[in-house]
Amino acid sequence: MSESAMSAAGEAPGLAVDSHTAAAEMHAQDSESDSEESEMAEAPARDSAAEIPVTSNGEDVKHMMTGGPTLKETRIVSSSYGSPSEGIIEAEPYRGSSFFPKNPVMFPSNAAATRLAEHAQDVSGHAGGLKNTQSGPVVITDDISKNIALEKLEQVKKWSISTYKCTRQVLSEKLGRGSKTVDLELESQIEILRDTKKKYENLLRLARQMATQFYQVVQTQRQLGDAFGELSVKSPELHEEFGYNAETQKLLCKNGETLLGAINFFIASVNTLVNKTIEDTLIAVKHYENARIEYDAYRTDLEELNLGPRDAITIPKIEQSQLQFQIHKEKFDKLRGSVSVKLKFLDENKIKVMHNQLLLFHNAVSAYFAGNQHQLEQVLKQFHIKLKAPGSEGPSWLEEQ
Repeated sequence: MSESAMSAAGEAPGLAVDSHTAAAEMHAQDSESDSEESEMAEAPARDSAAEIPVTSNGEDVKHMMTGGPTLKETRIVSSSYGSPSEGIIEAEPYRGSSFFPKNPVMFPSNAAATRLAEHAQDVSGHAGGLKNTQSGPVVITDDISKNIALEKLEQVKKWSISTYKCTRQVLSEKLGRGSKTVDLELESQIEILRDTKKKYENLLRLARQMATQFYQVVQTQRQLGDAFGELSVKSPELHEEFGYNAETQKLLCKNGETLLGAINFFIASVNTLVNKTIEDTLIAVKHYENARIEYDAYRTDLEELNLGPRDAITIPKIEQSQLQFQIHKEKFDKLRGSVSVKLKFLDENKIKVMHNQLLLFHNAVSAYFAGNQHQLEQVLKQFHIKLKAPGSEGPSWLEEQ
């Protein structure tokens, strides 16, 4: 708005007067408002208020336009100052407030659009990666499950067939109908080994019984020696007699403990021979006998198939039976050779161990009952036997508390 219009308004406060140029500009703006509402919405509110200075009542046009939703647009129609139609303001229907513009449509620059597109691609790629990496646990497919189930079923089937054939072979042997593969030399060695184990077990039982009873004798001798010693102190007239007996019982008790050490060493060695060495060999013999039963079962099955007719159905069965027979034959021969070697080494080891232990037992018992304490101690040194000290058994449960 020009300075002449402002001065004119100041000179005539009762009229809303503007210059001819301002009226023409307002008229042109009003004529284009119907087609360009978006441009009117973006115009600041203060510009429209500045173009219309005052009303006839002296109120600010800006204040009138903020009056509410019934506000009307105003337009000055006077063409010149001092005309008869001066001060007339026409009102038109409200087409929208310029103070509440619509959301403008923004057009970013090419650089900004490029950055937004790259950011969207990065976000989508990252989301896709998360989707791939955060997949659920690997699920075993149906094919793998079926293969495992089929393998287990095949194993159960083979085990059932083998068990049936072996059971039939054992029953046939017991009833005297089936043939049996026998290695006479090996079978005799196995029978000797089993008989030897029974005899050694009886020897071990007796040695343990002797050790238990002799331990009680040694304990009685110790108590008797203590009683003689106490009476030697309390009976002056029999001091020497009680003293001699106390010393004799204490010496016998000491020698008895030495003999007990030798007997316990003998028991431990025989126990290892019987329950470890011989038992391991007998376990190998048991595996050999099971392999022999399987071998005879498949041998009998193959013989029965060979006696029957040969056609397109039986030939594959014969070939399969021949394959199984060959597998069990190799297993049987291998175990038979292993058992023969173990029996040989066991016999050598048994002779060596029992020779030393029998010599120990004889020398220890002879020296003890002969009263030769020096010879008894030499026996222990010869076999590297160390006796436990009287208080080396360990503390009692009360002392541990």
